[in-house]
Amino acid sequence: MPPRKSNTLTEAELRLMKILWRRGESAVTDLVAALPEDEPLAYNSVLTTIRILEQKGYVSHRQEGRAFVYRPSVAEGDASRSEVRNVLSRFFGNSREQLVLSLLGDDGITAEELDRLKAAIESAAADKGSEG
Repeated sequence: MPPRKSNTLTEAELRLMKILWRRGESAVTDLVAALPEDEPLAYNSVLTTIRILEQKGYVSHRQEGRAFVYRPSVAEGDASRSEVRNVLSRFFGNSREQLVLSLLGDDGITAEELDRLKAAIESAAADKGSEG
């Protein structure tokens, strides 16, 4: 039985998507050239990965001469929210509270981060209160 196809992004896919979100339309050669020197990928690896991204619906292409030029089909913010929803579902039973409590329990959280989170929670609560 083949593995189930995932719409989440692998590390290699995310690296290419970040380049496309930053640069916009790019051919495979442009993507290869834009990769950091300390994290190179071969042309064929980039080509395979970009085709997978197209199958997943993250990119689309148009033909320019003999080359395909790829562009993001999904906005970075939408992809980010989708990944968070996936983590929320898989690890926290769709409980936002459990996700936040997990983050708050992280020893690496700073007082400044906690202050920003508190302000964001207060702002969200005020927004919810004004809706009703």
